[in-house]
Amino acid sequence: MELLSIKGLPLPALLLRLLESGAWRHPGDVVIARAIPFLQETVDFLTSIEVMRRESGMQFADDPAYAYFHLVRGATRPTPVELPWLDVELSVLVAVNRELGADIGVAFDYRTSRSDPRVVVSDWWSVPLQCYWREAAPTFSAFVVELGLG
Repeated sequence: MELLSIKGLPLPALLLRLLESGAWRHPGDVVIARAIPFLQETVDFLTSIEVMRRESGMQFADDPAYAYFHLVRGATRPTPVELPWLDVELSVLVAVNRELGADIGVAFDYRTSRSDPRVVVSDWWSVPLQCYWREAAPTFSAFVVELGLG
């Protein structure tokens, strides 16, 4: 299978296999709530690489007025960026809010691994009016097992 990437980040082979077989699909809201207990909104999976690429632009990182999204470009920082900040240069969105305007994202965070990145989720509920990024799974492969997809 050809290795594909978004923003120069290699998509995990497991994701490519799940996409190819049609198994990368939403497992149901109850399963998602069990896997990501702090998530209080519904999300939908992005089921094509083209949509993942489009959704992963995250231009808000370039505007200081949107700092509450906790999105940054790591290359512009003198030290490595850590959670609760998301480095938009090292992340790819794989699921987004179902409800328009909810601004929820589930992303691969490549700061931990280029082959099996951790999965992070935007958390709008822990700190009012702030989006903090939190780990949902230490690796994508662990996330897939938790969701019962693979």
